Amino acid sequence: MNYTLHQLEIFLKIAQLQSVTKASEALYLTQPAVSIQLKKFQEQFKTPLFEVVGRKIYITEFGHEIADAAENILNEVQAINYKALSFQGELAGKLKIAIVSTAKYVMPYFLADFMNQNKGVDLIMDVTNKAEVVRALENNEVDFAMVSTIPSNLKINRIELMENKLFMVAGKDYKLKGKHLSYSEFQKLPLIYREQGSATRLAMEKFIDSRKISTYKKMELKSNEALKQAVISGLGCSIMPLIGIKNAIANGELQIIPVKQLPITTNWNLIWLSSKNLTNIAKALIEHIELNKEAIIKKHFDWLDKY
Repeated sequence: MNYTLHQLEIFLKIAQLQSVTKASEALYLTQPAVSIQLKKFQEQFKTPLFEVVGRKIYITEFGHEIADAAENILNEVQAINYKALSFQGELAGKLKIAIVSTAKYVMPYFLADFMNQNKGVDLIMDVTNKAEVVRALENNEVDFAMVSTIPSNLKINRIELMENKLFMVAGKDYKLKGKHLSYSEFQKLPLIYREQGSATRLAMEKFIDSRKISTYKKMELKSNEALKQAVISGLGCSIMPLIGIKNAIANGELQIIPVKQLPITTNWNLIWLSSKNLTNIAKALIEHIELNKEAIIKKHFDWLDKY
């Protein structure tokens, strides 16, 4: 047998995604190139690795065993690469971060210079809702999490990054009566919420419940981007983080609706378990952010001061 690491990587990705097309997209390869390597890999085994039924590929029991072995081999190769870089005095290894969906507009700016300066560090960043982020942190599946609401059930350390402001927004065709939206008018609006477990959903519900506002025609969407597009289209209004709607406001697709006691202001925080045994990479990232936080905010987020 004379299979290559490249073939192992391709077959593993096909087994994980159950699709040649999806594997080619994930590996940034053409579909024919992936199919050719899959065929060459299969030719080295007498037992089928997969079956094609209709247009769908199914991995056989033997194929799953080979995929598991391929994953172990590729992990070991990666470990060798990390060790080689470490012996050269470079940071090397994986950095795992879980962030709430709106934080995707913030966290990359705090990581960019660090990642560019440390080529041996591989970043794995999971973007999900607050409940899943806290679960990953609690289960020690990640080094850090980025949230706007600190989980009260965990002992954590944190770096406070920057303000997170949430405003009432509507599409461009909404006509406001008066200078501010009254609570009685608020109750007549069709409201769009994020899904349960979202920090944005929690902040919006807390604001509404504390003022005993009855909501009308509640809708729920599972991503900040989907919610934004729904508001732009005129489906309803929502309370949204300013950080994710900057361009939509600037080009007139969305408008901020003045409401008394809005915006809601929280803070973005990079958090980690107090009991976490931090890697050298994690320690270096903390140092990088503490040293450069103010410069990053000034360079990329000074526009927030206008609101």
